[in-house]
Amino acid sequence: MTPEVISQKLDRILPRVEKPGRYTGGELNEVVKDWQQVPLRVALGFPDIYDLGMPNLGLAILYDIINKQPDMLAERVYLPWTDMQEAMREAELPLYSLESKHLVRDFDVLGLSLPYESVYSNTLSLLDLAGIPLLTAERGRDEAVVIGGGHATFNPEPMADFFDAFVIGEGEEVIVEITRAVAHWKANPDAPRAQLHRALSQIWGVYVPSLYEVRYDERDLPAEVSALADEAPLPVQKRIVRKLPPPVTDFIVPYLGVVHNRAAIEIMRGCTRGCRFCHAGMITRPVRERTVDEIVDALEVALDKTGFDEAGLLSLSSSDYDEVLPLVKKVAERFGERRLNISLPSLRIESFSVDLMDALMGNSRRSGFTLAPEAASERMREIINKPVSTENVLTTAREVFKRGWHTIKLYFMIGHPSETLDDVLEICNLARAVLAEGRAVLGRRAKVHVGVSTFVPKPHTPFQWVPCDSIEQIRKKQQLLRDNLLGPRGAGKGKGKGKGKPGGGGGIKLNWNNPHETMLEAWLTRGDRRLGKVILEAWRRGVRFDAWHEHFRFDLWLEAFEACGLDYTFYTHRERDVDEPLPWDHIDCAVNKSFLAEDYRWSLEGRTRVDCRDKCFACGILPKFKEIRRQTPGDVWECPEVGRAAVKAGLVDAPAPPA
Repeated sequence: MTPEVISQKLDRILPRVEKPGRYTGGELNEVVKDWQQVPLRVALGFPDIYDLGMPNLGLAILYDIINKQPDMLAERVYLPWTDMQEAMREAELPLYSLESKHLVRDFDVLGLSLPYESVYSNTLSLLDLAGIPLLTAERGRDEAVVIGGGHATFNPEPMADFFDAFVIGEGEEVIVEITRAVAHWKANPDAPRAQLHRALSQIWGVYVPSLYEVRYDERDLPAEVSALADEAPLPVQKRIVRKLPPPVTDFIVPYLGVVHNRAAIEIMRGCTRGCRFCHAGMITRPVRERTVDEIVDALEVALDKTGFDEAGLLSLSSSDYDEVLPLVKKVAERFGERRLNISLPSLRIESFSVDLMDALMGNSRRSGFTLAPEAASERMREIINKPVSTENVLTTAREVFKRGWHTIKLYFMIGHPSETLDDVLEICNLARAVLAEGRAVLGRRAKVHVGVSTFVPKPHTPFQWVPCDSIEQIRKKQQLLRDNLLGPRGAGKGKGKGKGKPGGGGGIKLNWNNPHETMLEAWLTRGDRRLGKVILEAWRRGVRFDAWHEHFRFDLWLEAFEACGLDYTFYTHRERDVDEPLPWDHIDCAVNKSFLAEDYRWSLEGRTRVDCRDKCFACGILPKFKEIRRQTPGDVWECPEVGRAAVKAGLVDAPAPPA
């Protein structure tokens, strides 16, 4: 089907669907290369709608890198909403790229981002709509090579049946290596797909599921993973870049509102705090920072090329960026006349300073200020290794209200290991105490919004062995919160994602999540390869858009488990022994399993670790990447304190002085 035919079909379809701007392309800063003149073509996809996929910084980075290669092109594809999918099937129109309107199945590579587990069923919908066989084993030589990346791929096993390969870790360099390997394979028309798989497996950070076999023991545990080819490494170590490449500045400007309409600059990658529940904090080590000048200069170019009036300075813990205060001040100085709104997410309570708050005041619309204690009692914060005192939380809240913010958003999780109902009640006490600080400053204008999600144990974290709360436990804790925070008006509310109106004195709003959605995330995130058949069966039964409450069908997932002869509680509520094999053991995130086990034992004792910037705990990162760090000029990985701690511990050599 030619682009001209696709455009003709779209002319008839688009007037009948919601938000047709999702499906047209043609936005400012999109890159359109000559299809006939470029030998290697990559479709970059996000398995959810345009509104969510467009702001994805990871895909924007890959789009920029590939399109800077003279012999490659990258185009975008997102999963259409239900009305568009139906219209496309009626018109017999397969999924196409936005830039040139070529069919996705005609690309050489389809790269899909898997940032979280709720897009797994959408991934099958995207492949099916594109006309690509769902199972890797059923794809012929001419089908697109399907590559997965993103944080969820650090346990790739549940989706192993559907991907030719996964990128474990950071994609800036490996994406070019993968595409060149595909180009080399395609140049030999007689080479089978298996030959490409063997070639891909030799690239650092690439996991090819078809080259590995899983053996289960009598306890149904994945007792052994063995390589089926000499080229396939065991374990597969994650890919990292030594130094963050220049930031993206040519952001595509959407025609319609998306979740984040802004210029996003990653100021720092990695985190040294060691929160035990945090998957991202473990898998993105080591820390690498950009300089203030690089960030500000890139931001100026991006704003000039896009016209955005908001900038996102992104990292896992933005206030831990060494030069965060000079950065905010320099942004204010450079862009003060533009009235630029700065979004600086992930500010930590204990490292947040009054000076930084004052600097932010001139660059924020002050609609709401977010604090994330994660747990309300000091005992629980020690267990999760986020040892912030309650007095520190209240002091910070007081300073926030004094500086003109009317609403503070507090984020908590229930279901942490060793949690009691008294710990849950502490959420109510802390929320009321924060509100009292606001009322003392602002009167009844002060508001507190409490968001309570449910903890899900994640792979490659110290809590990867612990059980997830049952549905009954979650509901009991949520009801306790509603009764105590919202009073009679809030009690009993909350099918799915609930929002309670202020009750029990006013001023507090409570949001909570659907326990069934927690179960979905819990069984997928720690699943083994057998879950592939459950995902496929659930999709065949009609599972779609699991992240959207109006479409989520827990009953269909339960039917799929039963049809496949598996019990979901095996993956959710069972406590793992620290010595048992885990489905992701052959994926090396460079943090040692022994370190994670030690940290888990420390949590049981209520012991905390200080920031890795102050003391190296030998998690495994530095020795595993010793040679790469030695090759890196300057000290761009960790801050000087970590460098000195590592040298003192004998884990790395002292860096050579700059030339």
